[in-house]
Amino acid sequence: MTASLTPDAPATTPPDERTASGSSRRRARTRPDWRRVAFGADQPRWVRPSAAALLIATAFTYLWNLTNSGWANEFYAAAVQAGSKDWTAWFFGSIDAGNAITVDKPPAAFWLPGLLGRIFGFTSFTMLLPEALMGVAAVALLYAAVKRVSGPAAGLIAGAALAATPVAALMFRFNNPDAMLTFCLVAAAYMTVRAIEKAGGKWLVGAGALIGLAFLTKMLQGVIIVPALGLAYLWAAPTTLRRRLVHLLGALGGIIAVAGAYVLAFTLTPASARPYMAGSQTNSFLELTFGYNGLARIFGNRAGAGQGGFAGGAPGGGPGGGNAGFGGTAGILRMFGTSFGTEISWLLPAALILLVAGLWFTRRAVRTDRVRASLIVWGGWTLLTAAVFSFMTGTVHPYYAIALAPGIAGVVGIGSAELWRGRAYWPSRIILAVTVLATSIWTAVLLGRDASWLPWLRVVIVVLGVLAAVGLLVRFDRLRAGAIAVAVAALLAGGLGTAAFTVATAAVGHSGAIPTSGPSSGEGFGAARAGFGQARDRMGTDGTAADAGGQAAAGVGSPGGPGGASASSEVVALLQQTTTKWSAATNGSNSAAALELASTTNVIAMGGFTGSDPYPSLDEFKALVANGEVTYYIAGGGMGGGFGGRGGTDTSAIAQWVEANFQAETVGSTTVYRLVG
Repeated sequence: MTASLTPDAPATTPPDERTASGSSRRRARTRPDWRRVAFGADQPRWVRPSAAALLIATAFTYLWNLTNSGWANEFYAAAVQAGSKDWTAWFFGSIDAGNAITVDKPPAAFWLPGLLGRIFGFTSFTMLLPEALMGVAAVALLYAAVKRVSGPAAGLIAGAALAATPVAALMFRFNNPDAMLTFCLVAAAYMTVRAIEKAGGKWLVGAGALIGLAFLTKMLQGVIIVPALGLAYLWAAPTTLRRRLVHLLGALGGIIAVAGAYVLAFTLTPASARPYMAGSQTNSFLELTFGYNGLARIFGNRAGAGQGGFAGGAPGGGPGGGNAGFGGTAGILRMFGTSFGTEISWLLPAALILLVAGLWFTRRAVRTDRVRASLIVWGGWTLLTAAVFSFMTGTVHPYYAIALAPGIAGVVGIGSAELWRGRAYWPSRIILAVTVLATSIWTAVLLGRDASWLPWLRVVIVVLGVLAAVGLLVRFDRLRAGAIAVAVAALLAGGLGTAAFTVATAAVGHSGAIPTSGPSSGEGFGAARAGFGQARDRMGTDGTAADAGGQAAAGVGSPGGPGGASASSEVVALLQQTTTKWSAATNGSNSAAALELASTTNVIAMGGFTGSDPYPSLDEFKALVANGEVTYYIAGGGMGGGFGGRGGTDTSAIAQWVEANFQAETVGSTTVYRLVG
């Protein structure tokens, strides 16, 4: 640079202006700004092709064989299917088009797939296409944000780091809400970076609106990075303190306008005109926000989780239960452990080293220094998100880590590019060497957790890391050819392992509620639902199982391909012959979702995802039956009895009432009760 991450040589001039001639700068001022944002109108010739190659490679990785996961998470797939058939279900995120009950999340993540399904037909492709495209857009926005501050090389490194993060490839090809959450957060950070440049209040309000949309995607997780964005603007925006505070209030207004408008619409809609809010005990959006999906997940408060379910910790005891799918043991090393390590931590050591170095080297820069401001944005993102995920004692799953990936990538892009420019200074050179070597060694450790997968790759990466570090220390980079060789070795040492793991992740299908990345097919928790919790589904007053016993949960059989469990063909055929509003009712959303997807009919998911939601009550269910709105009651059901609490009592009471008043019949291996006719 003269590098802003080199001692005694701070620079605040944007790289576009530092590298351009005087005539180029004059031309840049007269050209539309979007051309510079896109691929750099005033940059060297290699910039546009490189940026295009990054986006093409990302699109290929995320779109190639996109449907290999089938319905992916059937719980959310059923919500998209419902939204493609009914506008009320689309707006509220109902799991069925009859609008009995929602999923246990806000609906924003299902709006685009639902619209696409309504226009072109609901398929695995129309459901997953928006997720993949949001991944490509997130990479593009991260590239643009970092490039504006530290130049195109930094932008390319940041964009590639995000695209090559295994959990990103997993979730941008999956239908959990995390893909849209990540896109919204990256877009908000990009707007914040733009706002910092010229104290742009409108950009900051736009960032607030996107945070509001992130809230409507995954509630409080969408606001974790807000302190980092706010601090960066408050510190570095080139205007008075009073105006900075006013602009931040405008951003808060953007959050409230978007998120509050939906909360108000939900609250003012009569309960009879919308589905029940799953995950809450009082049919309340705000209770879900601060209970089951809020404080309960952070502090493991089971009471706040709706008296049951997973928000109070994984089944099997203790926070996390020691179960890898539930994050393992909480603590400062959780992001490096067996649950999260191969999902997200490949470049985390590098990001932490580069963040500390960057903040130290820019400590004397002017207040408005954009490099330091961006380090606050991406570094604050990284530290806040990692801290929350590491220490929360409620439910946390490894795939949540996708929300950490952009922060890591942004810091790595800025830090590595700026230190490379200042490598003539020995502190920068040493830090670069240490970063490359540490990253290569940690990559080898992560690859070693699956010792049978490409064992030679670990050796190659460590060798490359050693060569790059030595090359930096002995100044082999002083010659042009040597600099190219060292740069290539460093990039391969840092990125080859995570890229290989990412490609392996994209090459296989994943299903279930808790997918994991890696070279093997990831059928997460919930993929094979048959029999889960059957012994607890319906207990008689004497403590013995009142169920007809032993059948697959709600007609759901063994796993059927990459999409997870397959519904019994006999039960599916039975449901397809019904003409009532709901073809059936069964315990738990997982079982109901599998039946809905297979039969394209509406099924009431009694008790919601965990079976602990108090919907429907016995009286409500009796009313539905009396009105002839439900044809069958299907015994069993995945997670239908809940894990204690009021919801399990309701489903048990309904089961006992059905058994006492209707005749059981066996369809395939499933017990069903006909409620009408």
